[in-house]
Amino acid sequence: MDFEYTEAQRDLSGLARALLTDWAGRHPRPEDTGFDAELWGAMAGAGLLDAALPEQAGGGGYGLLEQCSVLIEIGRTVAPAPYATSIAVVAAALAEFGDHSQVRRRLRPMLRGESTLAPALARDVASFEAERGEQGWRVRGSHSVVAAGAFADGYLIEARSGADSVLLLVDREVEGVTVTRQHAVNGTDAALLELDTVLIPWADAISAPEAPAWARRRAALAVCAHQLGVLERSLEMTAEYARTRQQFDKPIGAFQAVRQRLADAYIDVEAVRLTLWQAAWRESHGLAAESEIDVAKFWASEAGHRVAHTAVHVHASTGIYLDYPMQRYFTAAKRAEFESGTATAHLRGLGLALDVPV
Repeated sequence: MDFEYTEAQRDLSGLARALLTDWAGRHPRPEDTGFDAELWGAMAGAGLLDAALPEQAGGGGYGLLEQCSVLIEIGRTVAPAPYATSIAVVAAALAEFGDHSQVRRRLRPMLRGESTLAPALARDVASFEAERGEQGWRVRGSHSVVAAGAFADGYLIEARSGADSVLLLVDREVEGVTVTRQHAVNGTDAALLELDTVLIPWADAISAPEAPAWARRRAALAVCAHQLGVLERSLEMTAEYARTRQQFDKPIGAFQAVRQRLADAYIDVEAVRLTLWQAAWRESHGLAAESEIDVAKFWASEAGHRVAHTAVHVHASTGIYLDYPMQRYFTAAKRAEFESGTATAHLRGLGLALDVPV
């Protein structure tokens, strides 16, 4: 298992860092909508949206590891780009399981930066129920806090039909679909998605039985990769602050308590990095990775909580000052702590895999 970046990962992460750092320098306080059309278009124009997808789907021939590399860079700038949802989950699922028509109608516009689709995948229980009809699936139900759902042009939903799950594509403007913007901890990109007996034709169904579980795994990995970028940059900013902030005529980083907090944060960030790449490597090579993803998301949640609080505590009141960037990293880390399952939920998954009562 080799965690060194491939040449493609180095190229894509370098391109993403240059583009996103330039954008962040020109937008020190972006709006909280979670989406910047100018940035999304620039990423599409630079080839960042389609590079990490298979060639047969119109991509550059790369995959999950390259997607994670891009997501880390997005996390480092907390940029309002829905790559973790639209590309790493929906576009990747369409590239893996979609038919020619779905790739042409749904995937290609996303890769050109013309549209975004948000996933609404099952959590502990399914949010949507689907019934077979003559013309397609009839779906009802609701899903709260759909990430990037407030501005999405459509959705990839997971619906329960008896004992099985199915992935379905639905447009925002279809009759019976209601989208209500919600304010999450770090912005207003989330939405309450409600479907009132909506007819979804057969052409918009992904029939592969393994697709729902595959999409949930990819969603969890995307959150872990984004969280690594958030925490990595948070620690860098905090260490720099500890070197320059003076108290009692010496840098606060000279005090043992501060050094210990920063050392613990460093260990936590490296744990997130190690577990992410172990899980992503196994998933990318078609190996069983459910337990490794549970471990990675546990660390992204638990370590994310600790590092975020350490960063704010060391910065003191500056850490929550709205004109200082640290508060954006803190809220991003707190949101990632709960997205795609909490630490407890993933520990339960590990317990089931180990046959331990939970």
